[in-house]
Amino acid sequence: MFETQSGRAISAGGPTLVAVTEPAAAAAATEIPTQVPPQGSRGPDPDAPVVPDGTGVSEGPGGSVAPESILRRQAQRESAARTYARSLPIVPVRARGLTIEGADGRRYLDCLSGAGTLALGHNHPVVLEAIRGVLDSGAPLHVLDLATPVKDAFTTELFANLPPALAADARIQFCGPAGTDAVEAALKLVRTATGRPGLLAFTGAYHGMTAGALDASGGAPGVRVTRLPYPQDLRCPFGVGGPEGAELSARWTENLLDDPKGGVPAPAGMIVEPVQGEGGVIPAPGGWLRRMRAITAARGIPLIADEVQTGVGRTGAFWGVDHAGVVPDVMVLSKAIGGSLPLAVIVYRAGLDVWAPGAHAGTFRGNQLAMAAGTATLAFVRENRLAERAAALGERMLAALRGLACGHPCIGEVRGRGLMIGIELVDPDTGAAAPSLAAAVRQECLDRGLIVELGGRHGAVVRLLPPLTLTDEQAAAVLDRLADAIPAAARRTH
Repeated sequence: MFETQSGRAISAGGPTLVAVTEPAAAAAATEIPTQVPPQGSRGPDPDAPVVPDGTGVSEGPGGSVAPESILRRQAQRESAARTYARSLPIVPVRARGLTIEGADGRRYLDCLSGAGTLALGHNHPVVLEAIRGVLDSGAPLHVLDLATPVKDAFTTELFANLPPALAADARIQFCGPAGTDAVEAALKLVRTATGRPGLLAFTGAYHGMTAGALDASGGAPGVRVTRLPYPQDLRCPFGVGGPEGAELSARWTENLLDDPKGGVPAPAGMIVEPVQGEGGVIPAPGGWLRRMRAITAARGIPLIADEVQTGVGRTGAFWGVDHAGVVPDVMVLSKAIGGSLPLAVIVYRAGLDVWAPGAHAGTFRGNQLAMAAGTATLAFVRENRLAERAAALGERMLAALRGLACGHPCIGEVRGRGLMIGIELVDPDTGAAAPSLAAAVRQECLDRGLIVELGGRHGAVVRLLPPLTLTDEQAAAVLDRLADAIPAAARRTH
């Protein structure tokens, strides 16, 4: 069980108890984190003004930062499309590791981590050192797609961590700064290589916010994408879940592709997330993912693995596909590979590399600072075995949360892989998704100094994406606050 800061033990359920402290585990996270702040705590001196320290934010009376004014101006100036700022009215001014400090002096445990971008948490020393090294060297910061020592070091480190069967015959395309740009490049690549326009994608998928990426995501109407069932247990499309549901999903896909009257011509590719993140933290069963690889390989369909959020140790393996032992034809990479800075690439089999010079480009595809930060992050995760650490700690957190679910019928399912965790909240009477309850839990967490976000088809899944450097003490604090927030939210919504 996890012994929380409040002294309450969170049972993992069943006769076997899960210990929170493993002496070897903390050694993997060599970053020395700040002490976990108490719930709702402020900085070291609550009465002292928070000095901007070059952050460029405005000041209130006496030199303190005025967060209310900043938030008001944001609401007046920024578009109606803004998202996280609506549910998280925070003005961050400092951060380290798991902890964010707001302009009002409050400190928060950040389990959003830039939507999974911050594999090493905020401002990790090795990342800052890598960035300073480039800045101090006089190296150019903008080079389009020219070769540089920084870029060469990044590519070398990345290839060293790829699935060996792909790395041995791989090409890399540097894309625009966001994961959705890399998705666009992957779709363009396979359509160019195969000469076919169609695409296979899955219900519940999320691949980004540009037009082509949205086409491949769930809910897109009137596009040239065939939507296939993604297996899951709680809301299985075939009503059975488990291995049987996964087998039916695979059989549906196979039959649809082979049916001459199925209405699905040979597609350019299949794109799949090893764990559906925005779709509700739904891990792909290993056997099912291997079936997708076999089905696509047998029919000459390139398999695209969207590893934007699952990559770089997040799921307890360096890549999400590693759990199933699958080698895709194309991998889409972003978020953590930039070490907190914007970077996106696709890596793919050399046989697909048939497009003409300039067929895909982007002004900011030569981001030297991001490549340096990414090299440092990839090396740190590899050298300190943080993927293995995420697997072990994630299993213990999942077990503790499942034990918590035993006493709270509003928790429909706890699921995840590594440090990519979701808690689906439901109406205890009907089993229907409970988005209002999930929103209340998010707010109760924020009130207790814990930042979480929501996902899932109905916005009813509370998501945890802490950094891979999470310590046992920090994990216990996260669970403590979440265990307080869920019953408080349930009371508030009834």
